[in-house]
Amino acid sequence: MRRTALLASVSALVVGMIAWPAARHADAAPAAFVHPGVTVSAAQLDFARSKVDSGAQPWKGAFDQMMASKYADLNRTPKPRATVECGSYSNPDHGCTDERQDAIAAYTDALAWYITRDDRYAKKSIQLMDAWSAVIKEHTNSNAPLQTGWAGSSWPKAAEIIKYTYTGGWANSGRFATMLRDVYLPEVINGSNSNGNWELSMMEAAVGISVFLEDRTSYDKAMAKFRTRTAAYVYLSSDGDLPKTVPSQNLDTKAKIVNYWQGQSTFVTGLTQETCRDFTHTGYGISAISHIAETSRIQGQDLYGTDVGERLRQALGFQSKYQLGAAVPSWLCGGSLDLGLGPVTEVGYNALHNRLGIAMTNTQALTQQQRPAGSNNLFVAWETLTHGDNPA
Repeated sequence: MRRTALLASVSALVVGMIAWPAARHADAAPAAFVHPGVTVSAAQLDFARSKVDSGAQPWKGAFDQMMASKYADLNRTPKPRATVECGSYSNPDHGCTDERQDAIAAYTDALAWYITRDDRYAKKSIQLMDAWSAVIKEHTNSNAPLQTGWAGSSWPKAAEIIKYTYTGGWANSGRFATMLRDVYLPEVINGSNSNGNWELSMMEAAVGISVFLEDRTSYDKAMAKFRTRTAAYVYLSSDGDLPKTVPSQNLDTKAKIVNYWQGQSTFVTGLTQETCRDFTHTGYGISAISHIAETSRIQGQDLYGTDVGERLRQALGFQSKYQLGAAVPSWLCGGSLDLGLGPVTEVGYNALHNRLGIAMTNTQALTQQQRPAGSNNLFVAWETLTHGDNPA
């Protein structure tokens, strides 16, 4: 009996040790991935579909906007290539625009399929994904990591909806998974020491791809980089006199940090590392933060209640205030801001204001002013439709 009890104790200890790593971090990969589960869930899709079907606004208007866009064109011809070469600001542009827009189109068609249940849109989404998975081998030139991040953020959103909701079959889904694993994931998973929007977009792609591939190791690695980068991208007064940094960047003096923050030396809550560069790139970073937080929530770990949510809330509020026309003080970016935040507020606003009940006056005003939110033609698309006042 003692031997039996001893064996039972050892077995329990071993099981506990095996189970421990999965629970060691609040943002660790789930034991079982939820599908569809990249940025938008089945419940959110069902809510959007019900609102469109009943003609309710703003969802019906958002849906009509999407369906009238070039991305929902059933006559679209995919333009895949083996090597996508993207220089700085996509110059040269050898397949860069084509790839990003084909990926957005695949996601658009997947959404159109879900809401209309018209098989033609599912088949079109599959055609676009199959065309690229049959051809692409690499991304090259200086913008390769960012390009891969942008396109790699849209592909898994499309693939998740098609694979897990379309009953007509997708014969080449395995080849598409291989494309994500071999061509996209290696390009983004190790991150970037460039401006913060690069690494945030790359981690968005890495997280989404990891969900589709059910790759727990890559998911955990991407989430860890995301947490570090988000803390270094949005300043909170609780961070101290200076913003947090990413260790690999060796920003070990105030002068280096100020230079990296576009020359801004006064740090206030909600300021981002790229606020003084321009709001467009800042919007890319804020959007990626919201997308990853939303994916994590769908996968069972809600980051909105952590510093990620607080940084997102403050970044949205700070940027929205000036996007709405507030006077720019002289200490902020030399008294001049380059505006153009883009259609990037819906996901964070819905999560923080509608779901958690946090007052977000400026973000609310901007979000409602911009509805229906369209696409930035890079990696953001149709978020009034998918996340606008969505309780799911």
